[in-house]
Amino acid sequence: MNLKLSTRLDGVAESATLKMNAAARELSAKGVKVYNLTAGEPDFPVLAPVKEAAIGAITGDFNKYTPVNGTLELRKAISKKFLKDNALEYAPEDVIVSAGAKQDIFNFLLAVVSPGDEVIIPGPYWVSYPDMVKLAGGVPVTIDAPASHGYKITPEQLKGALTKRTRAVILNSPSNPTGGVYSRAEQAQLAKVLEGTDAWVVSDEIYEKLVYDGEFASFASLSSDAFARTLTVNGFSKTYSMTGWRLGYAAGPKKLIAAMALLQGQSTSGASSIAQKAALAALELPDGAFRPMVEAFRKRRDRMAEIFSQGGGNFSFVRPAGAFYFFLNVERAYGKSYNHDQLIAGSDDMAFYLLNTAHVGTVAGKGFGADDCLRLSFAVSDAEVEEGSKRIVEAVEKLK
Repeated sequence: MNLKLSTRLDGVAESATLKMNAAARELSAKGVKVYNLTAGEPDFPVLAPVKEAAIGAITGDFNKYTPVNGTLELRKAISKKFLKDNALEYAPEDVIVSAGAKQDIFNFLLAVVSPGDEVIIPGPYWVSYPDMVKLAGGVPVTIDAPASHGYKITPEQLKGALTKRTRAVILNSPSNPTGGVYSRAEQAQLAKVLEGTDAWVVSDEIYEKLVYDGEFASFASLSSDAFARTLTVNGFSKTYSMTGWRLGYAAGPKKLIAAMALLQGQSTSGASSIAQKAALAALELPDGAFRPMVEAFRKRRDRMAEIFSQGGGNFSFVRPAGAFYFFLNVERAYGKSYNHDQLIAGSDDMAFYLLNTAHVGTVAGKGFGADDCLRLSFAVSDAEVEEGSKRIVEAVEKLK
């Protein structure tokens, strides 16, 4: 018997973030105290009004299927949010609610990418972007954005990557993994390059509220041309600390949203009814409700920067302007070894060295397209940030 799997899985890798988080949890399950800096989820609890709305949905028997694209009530609320926060005017029928922002991006790629089409992805990039493009039959085309430019691509780089096969460009600001934030002016220059092309834009804005330096701007708000070609993606996982609720949303041109809804109707159908009721309460929270979390993240970021700046010259980094990740360059330690013959040749080696010897969980930069770095999450307690960072410094100093 020769039971085969689909060839569409060829070349698709396991998520690097999930892999390292699982390894850290496995070590922790053995009784080892692990300082886990891998997870991309806030350590803050879901706020009380959101929990109460979910409980109310359960006790009120709001537990049946919802429309594939989300309840009208929630889509209206999302439309209001876009207008208030982003100066974007989307009608409820221009909005889709899904089981996480990740599903929105995957639905988009399935809806617009045909075999052989190219999707431009600035790197370092979120680990799932290239593999989702591959699963959709497309070809990921990465543009390396250097640290010297804040890990942000230039208009010249974007222009040089465009071809007749370019179907879409994925932009993520604030960025996972670098924390880079494109200013309005920087995005406007990129938007100008795309004018006259047939390229869609996915603007992944999931970390929108987590900006510490500079400004946040929605790509679709730059011009009428940008609005017409952009799918704006967001969700409730990061700002609202609702990672396990699996609820995201996106807005864009009606024909695109209709195509994404068609696909979703044949896969997962509508998102959780209870999570959608909770999301309504989340959207009604005042901006001030998130200030304590944002300020805590800012403090942790600054403390990480202080510790690694004093790391004996073994590290370099670009201070993240947003999100909750620290992208630490550790290539100065490559070529060194431990236990006499264990060589550190890249970020995978470094990540497992730190986990097994210093008991600090990090994510290798290789999966993000930057093998010279590690991604560290500061969406963990102050104590974990402090001790985990210090242990990394000490562990690297021990390499010979």
